[in-house]
Amino acid sequence: MDAGVGGEDHSPEAAISRWKFAVSRQYQHILDKTTPHVLRRWIGCLVVASVYVLRVYLVQGFYIVSYALGIYILNLLIGFLSPQVDPEIHDGPTLPTRGSDEFRPFVRRLPEFKFWYSITKAFCIAFVMTFFSAFDVPVFWPILLFYWVVLFTLTMRRQISHMIKYKYVPFSFGKQRYVGKKPPALSAESTSPTMN
Repeated sequence: MDAGVGGEDHSPEAAISRWKFAVSRQYQHILDKTTPHVLRRWIGCLVVASVYVLRVYLVQGFYIVSYALGIYILNLLIGFLSPQVDPEIHDGPTLPTRGSDEFRPFVRRLPEFKFWYSITKAFCIAFVMTFFSAFDVPVFWPILLFYWVVLFTLTMRRQISHMIKYKYVPFSFGKQRYVGKKPPALSAESTSPTMN
């Protein structure tokens, strides 16, 4: 290793390492800026997915890649819908099962941002794979589609029965607000001045 002035390394490996670090840091900065923009992120994911679907439709192939992508997305969906601590396995703190239990918020095994990021990255990788003929394995796609639908149905049925059994809903729509009792309305008689 050739150390330069001030102990800096000017070798090609060090330059590449610094460049990779700078690119990685910039990429992470962009991801961090997208975090609060949930709707825009999912619209972008939908655009990427649409481009992939259009590509597969136009080339009439790569059904095995699409099947693998579907299985991967199903796996991500299960992680997204599951609690971080499975009440069936874990003996520690569990989800509240009665109204009198202490409220504990639902914590996902796979957070929404990682769910979005993994799906978007998977569609991008699958899109790139459609440019290599090695991944275009000839298969009868209706069988793959049927098998995936059956797998999705059975998996979702199991997940929904798990939700019902342990009484949790993996979705929340904003912060719940407490609405207290309204003060009793004053009648017209009590507000009018009395003349004696």
